[in-house]
Amino acid sequence: MSYQKLSRDQIAKRVAQDIPDGAYVNLGIGLPTKIASYLPNDKDIFLHSENGLLAFGPPPAAGEEDPELINAGKEFVTMLEGGSFFHHGDSFAMMRGGHLDIAVLGAFQVAANGDLANWHTGAPDAIPAVGGAMDLAVGAKKVFITTDHVTKQGEPKIVAELSYPVTGKNCVDRIYTDLCVIDVTQDGLKVLEKIEGLSFDELQALTGATLIDATQG
Repeated sequence: MSYQKLSRDQIAKRVAQDIPDGAYVNLGIGLPTKIASYLPNDKDIFLHSENGLLAFGPPPAAGEEDPELINAGKEFVTMLEGGSFFHHGDSFAMMRGGHLDIAVLGAFQVAANGDLANWHTGAPDAIPAVGGAMDLAVGAKKVFITTDHVTKQGEPKIVAELSYPVTGKNCVDRIYTDLCVIDVTQDGLKVLEKIEGLSFDELQALTGATLIDATQG
């Protein structure tokens, strides 16, 4: 069957739907930062950045950029009423102290038990970039992952066991890919949603770990 993968913006919009009112949320570098543009106006959601921002908003309009207001990915942001900025040491204390409700991160691999690899592929010519990922993986109350379902070479990114260096063990709660939404549970990887036109068997064939179909009922 034919199907159309979700775009990066569509993935970001889907994640935004699951962030509850009143949540304190860290958006990782890359795709997760797009989520700031899709958060509903009727919810109070407090975005945190490890470089020292709390309660920031979507990117500014062209020409209104403030060079002193950037997120951890060096992208321009706006500040919401009541927002603040502070030393990155204090920011990491928030992360490590369990004060964040959700961290949304990217991934190289996610294992069936919720192990995460997102800072280094282990390749000799790769540049490792751990940033605050390890602190977020263990410090946030919930960890959401946004990622393509497979690599550019067609290799699964959701696997039975990690083959890349570990960022955090048993830390991932939910995975959002360009093909589906998966909950990581004690019973296994439960597929909550999949894109139209994609069969469960096709999704399983693109996944390196056993999936459970929870899309019915």
